[in-house]
Amino acid sequence: MNGIEVDEALLILKIAFIVLLYLFIWRIVRSASRDFRTGGGGAQESMIIAPGRSGESQAASVGPAPQTRGRTRARLVVLESPALARGEEIPVDAAPVSIGRGGQNDIPLDGDEFSSARHARFETRRDGLWVEDTGSTNGTFVNGARVTTPRRLGRGDVVRVGQTDFRVDL
Repeated sequence: MNGIEVDEALLILKIAFIVLLYLFIWRIVRSASRDFRTGGGGAQESMIIAPGRSGESQAASVGPAPQTRGRTRARLVVLESPALARGEEIPVDAAPVSIGRGGQNDIPLDGDEFSSARHARFETRRDGLWVEDTGSTNGTFVNGARVTTPRRLGRGDVVRVGQTDFRVDL
């Protein structure tokens, strides 16, 4: 092999390495952005392992963690909406609920012309139900006040998304 063939082989190897490096970085960025959009990959279920007694297997004592005593299931009740039926109940459990005009939302508001494609997100946390405006044009309101940062909701609060009003039941 002469010097020209070696140089060509090294150039091909360098190009292949750079292509693989960019593919690797692209996959990392895509995975991280997907996790960021979904809020960390979804809900996780806690497990409790009871101390083993003599003669019992550990596998028999593994099971889902019990619900905390004071925790109730949150839901949104539709008060007024051009897109949803009045009185419809929307449960907000472990996974966040996205609301907006776009079809990618958990609750699409097709007929609500004042809602954005990705308008708001409701999420149950340890300390209660929270709402966050996800960059909507017309804003998200709780009891008439515009939401600019994530806000914890209380029982009976009225949340306005576009022309749709929800009452919070905890």
